[in-house]
Parts: sequence; C-alpha cells; structure tokens
Amino acid sequence: MSLVERVRRSRVWPMLWKEFIQMKRDRLTLALIVGIPALQLVLFGYAVQTDVRHQPTIVLDESRTSESRALVSTVGNSGTFDVVGHVHSRAEVRSLIEDGTAKAALVIPPGFMSDIKRGHTAEAQMIVNAADPQSAAAAMSGAQLAAGARTQALLGAAGRNRVVPLDLRVRPWYNPAQRSAVFIVPGVIGILLTLTMTLITSTAIVRERERGTLEQLIVTPIDKTSLMLGKTIPFIVVGYAQMTTALFFGKVIFDLPIRGSILLLYVAAIAFILASLGVGLLISTLVRTQAQAMQLSFFFMLPNILLSGYVFPREAMPEPAQWVGLALPLTYFLKVLRRVLLMGVGVEHIWREGVTLAVIANALLFVSIKRFSKTID
Repeated sequence: MSLVERVRRSRVWPMLWKEFIQMKRDRLTLALIVGIPALQLVLFGYAVQTDVRHQPTIVLDESRTSESRALVSTVGNSGTFDVVGHVHSRAEVRSLIEDGTAKAALVIPPGFMSDIKRGHTAEAQMIVNAADPQSAAAAMSGAQLAAGARTQALLGAAGRNRVVPLDLRVRPWYNPAQRSAVFIVPGVIGILLTLTMTLITSTAIVRERERGTLEQLIVTPIDKTSLMLGKTIPFIVVGYAQMTTALFFGKVIFDLPIRGSILLLYVAAIAFILASLGVGLLISTLVRTQAQAMQLSFFFMLPNILLSGYVFPREAMPEPAQWVGLALPLTYFLKVLRRVLLMGVGVEHIWREGVTLAVIANALLFVSIKRFSKTID
C-alpha cells in the first residue's frame, strides 16, 4: 500500500481537513501568514538601501570667493551631500547638527582663496556626524571624492607643476572611532521597549477575555477608560526598569557614552512608552486570541526594525519608505536616544520629537479606549 493511500485511509485526513477549514475561517491569521512574507520582501528589496546619499549639509563659507563657491558647488553636485543652507558661525554648525537639520557641514576658512593664488595648499573642513558609522563612512568617502574632483579642476586650470591646491579634511563628531556599538546599543533600547510594551499589552485584554475574567470586570463599577489605564500604568514601571537595565549594561559592557542628562532622557521616554503601550492596546482591541495578538505585534515590529533608522540610515531609503517611518514612534525615540546619549544635547534639540511622540501616544490611547467595549463578545 502506497503512502498516499495510507494517509487517505488513516484518521489523519479528517484532522488535516479540519485544520485547513479552521485556518480559512481565521482570516486575520491567514492574512498575516500571507502578509508578513510579502511585507518582508518589499521592505528588504525596496526600502532597505545601504548606499547612503543626499545627506543634508550646511555650509560655513568664511571665504566668500569664487573658489569657495566652486567647492560648495562641487560638494553639492557629488550626490552624497545636499546643501540645505548656509550659516554664519561654528555655533550654528553645532546647533544644526545636534538638532538633526544637518548630517554634515562644510567649513571654508577666510584664507581659502588667497592660499590657492599663492600656490599653497588651501585647507577646508568637512564635519560629519559620525554617530551613525554607515552614514559617516559614506560622507567621508563622498568628501574625498568631491575634493579630488575639485583638485583635478584646479590643477588642470593652473598646470601640473605645482603643489596639490586643495586639502579637504574630514572631522567626525560624536563617534570618532566609528564604533558600531555606539550606534546600535541606543537602538537596542528602543527595540526592547517597543517589543516588550507592545507584546505584553496586546495580550492584556485578550487574556482577560480568554480566561473569562472579563465577566468579573463587567460587573464592577470600573469604566472602560479606567480599565485601559489600569492595564497600562504598571507596564510603565516595567518599561523604565528595562531602560535602566539596558543603559547600565550598555555602559559597562560596550562603554556606551552618556554625554547628556539621564533625567531628560527618562522624561522624554514616558511619551514613547505610552505610545508603545497604545499600539499594544489597539492591537488587543482588533484581535480575538492571544495567538493573533502576538502575530500582529511581530507584524508591527518588522517595519520598526527596518524603517525607523535602527540599523539602516533613513536618508538611504526611498521617500515612500521614509513616510511610513514617520508614522512609527520608534523613529522619533531613536533620535532622542542618540542625541541625548551621544551628543549631550538639551531639551531645545529634542522637543519636536517629544511633542510628536506625545501626540502619537495620545492618539493611540484615545483610539484604543474608544474601540474597547467592556463586553465578553
């Protein structure tokens, strides 16, 4: 008797048929089974790019001559840098890099033109935010290529019998050694908080429904807002405990620099924790079982890892992928983490991200409370 015939005559076939019917009825699970591979394919194939280009760049041109303008034009046309503005002081350079307006700054000293005319090597400086080693490496390479192109143009115009007329020196800020751990560890803190807060809270209401304890909550005088907040507040303490543990081990094991205020970081974290809890609570109102809640939570985690800037620079992504990333709370919290820890910035450089996180958190909690119905059906 063949194997196929044995399966047909055995009791396995009715069980298999039953499972396929159950899977067909569970439309959310079926959609996730099909949707997750499709999303992975799109994200990995389309959104994830390692060629970092078009980095926002500011210019401090203290020379203000035709040669300095030619260097700015060469840098802007390189494809690696996009000149987004001009500043008038080094203090402005630091401020714009720290608040994320720029990733690099081209600084041209006052004697740039006169050095070239005298046949001396003219020096300029490219300041690069090296907190992200991948972006920093691309910026350094692009700066050298731009300097080489301008040098060849100057040599071609003046003849070959002279010194190299241009020296564009690259200066990495915040992570001069370009250690990957300095960039990754703050991201891990955000990923851990997102995973834990979303996964735990997404199963909170569903667990009550599956265990039958939701009936006991129905007969109590607790309104749905109090019930949802009661499910949320204890996990805030859990989130801060996780964050403290991650910071401690990040400092001890990976020598993570902590240049900014820990108090400021903890204050900013409350909005992100609430936003993550809001996502979990919203998921709990959309599903019927804990298995579905976990599936949908992991489905939400994928774009968080790929589109938030945790590993891959957002500047390298296509614009549609960047727009999706703007809807993710982790995108803003990663900026807060890296700026406070690595740059030592104050509230003036992270308040926009904090306000955005607060708006997202309030919107998610509001929608979750509105969707929740304190019933067992």
